[in-house]
Amino acid sequence: MTSQAPASGTGAIDIVVNLFTPHEVANHQTGFDASFTTQVRMAEHMKTGVSIDDYLKKMDRAGIERSLLIAVRAGDRDMRGSFEIPYEQVAQWCRKHPDRFSGLAGVDPFRGVAGLKELDHAVRDLGFVGAHLYPHWFKLAPDAALYYPYYARCVELGVPIMMQVGQNLIYQKTVRLPSVARPILLDQIAIDFPDLKLIGIHVGVPWTDEMIAMAWKHENVFIGIDAYAPKHLPATLVRYMDSYGAHKVLFGTDWPVIDPERAVREMRDHGLRPASYDLVMRGNAVKVFGL
Repeated sequence: MTSQAPASGTGAIDIVVNLFTPHEVANHQTGFDASFTTQVRMAEHMKTGVSIDDYLKKMDRAGIERSLLIAVRAGDRDMRGSFEIPYEQVAQWCRKHPDRFSGLAGVDPFRGVAGLKELDHAVRDLGFVGAHLYPHWFKLAPDAALYYPYYARCVELGVPIMMQVGQNLIYQKTVRLPSVARPILLDQIAIDFPDLKLIGIHVGVPWTDEMIAMAWKHENVFIGIDAYAPKHLPATLVRYMDSYGAHKVLFGTDWPVIDPERAVREMRDHGLRPASYDLVMRGNAVKVFGL
């Protein structure tokens, strides 16, 4: 394919991206069903998946230089509806397009020491730049003891961890998961691990003000503004990212939930100050993930 990618060092960075090719759809590795795609108004032509080449074209049109691909671990392997994206499934694309993709290692707290060794492998051998956690899939609040060895290992490896905070929707009609991760629960984690960079993704809805409070209180807590169309971001969050919180907010889409072209266009429509916009869209991700 002919790429019109942004020049290195100039494009946006999308910190929350799911593999959504025909392979993941066919192998039930998306975690959602037809009712969810209808709820988020996914275009009919997308529902069978979007190839990596076509996704790269979307990135180019949107002016996105790099996407962080999640090797998702969603739920205990014995739980109905759970799924995962093996680390190697993400690593293959990072190797093929090293200037466009970086990997994030999903965390399953029930895998114990084996999971810690796999996290080591993802960062040290596969070059992944962070960890990722979906607390609701494990029905465990983010301050639960089972997560703490993974937080400690992230500190040792020098990588951040992102996790969904706020409510979660019903992704599958047959699997109804509790919203266990209010942003305020990051408070104790940030205190216990002051050297761990924590990113609360999915905005924190409906507790966005709690998420802002945590980012304001703790130097090591950040906010990911993905999974919701930017035009619908709460006004308090828009003010925060354009003022004293410009250095604490990171752009993301949660593709395929939000289209990257739409997301970048709506971010521009907010009319942020140039310095704030550059930090949110790129600079903060470079710093937090060491890109």
